[in-house]
Amino acid sequence: MSYRSILVQIDIDGANEPRIRFAREIARRFDAALIGFSAAQPHPAVAPMDGAIVAGELVRRETEEIQARLDETARVFAETAGIDAPFHGLVGDPTRSLTEMARRGDLIVTGPRDDRYGRDGYRAVDLGALILSAGRPVLVATRNHAALKGDRVLVAWKDTREARRAVVDAMPFLKTAREVAVVTVEEDDRHHARQSLADVVAFLAAHGVTARADCLMPADEEFGDTLSTAAFEMGADLVVSGGYGHSRLREWAFGGVTRRLIEASSTNRLFSN
Repeated sequence: MSYRSILVQIDIDGANEPRIRFAREIARRFDAALIGFSAAQPHPAVAPMDGAIVAGELVRRETEEIQARLDETARVFAETAGIDAPFHGLVGDPTRSLTEMARRGDLIVTGPRDDRYGRDGYRAVDLGALILSAGRPVLVATRNHAALKGDRVLVAWKDTREARRAVVDAMPFLKTAREVAVVTVEEDDRHHARQSLADVVAFLAAHGVTARADCLMPADEEFGDTLSTAAFEMGADLVVSGGYGHSRLREWAFGGVTRRLIEASSTNRLFSN
């Protein structure tokens, strides 16, 4: 498989050019189409009956402000992408709108929220909810959106549906990497952990990817932190992981690995669910 369309999510607040350039280079690497996307919605105005007109005016003004920012984002995207690429700007819930737009792309590219603007769900995507609902792999860039070389890739392995899906979804990156490590943390069943690693390495070999298996000993730190440490020691600039969670989107399983990896903004991370 290969990525034929890259959908890049762009916040309406903060600098947009770094993320657009980041996604543009990935699109060029895989000869894929690039699609820009941005969305935000006005905050609901709650007011007593005698203040309904004022509340409505506030919503109207914020809607106009959002539309103006979307227009500016479209202009910046056109200039920075440097190619004839479509842009979709919507006034609506950013996470839900992006989840619906995911049907247009093989891969969603996003990044961490600019801390200067907080975690406003009306103007920024909820990464956890996106990963669990998009039905597409989600590539989360580093804080500074440095170019993704992908020479060394760490696959965070646990024998689950999500991890199996992530290995397949990341195959274009794995096939172009010089070094791939499939890493797990040894739990109660040592034999099963090692056997499942061997099976993944064999699966990758069948697809032309040479990988090594690494079974780490349990440590006091959370598994997500252990993975980040292993990625740093390996020199990996991409970590591939399943997106683990329950129906309550913020109630993470597997020792909070997804949550910890989302927060590990010094490394590019590809999640599948």
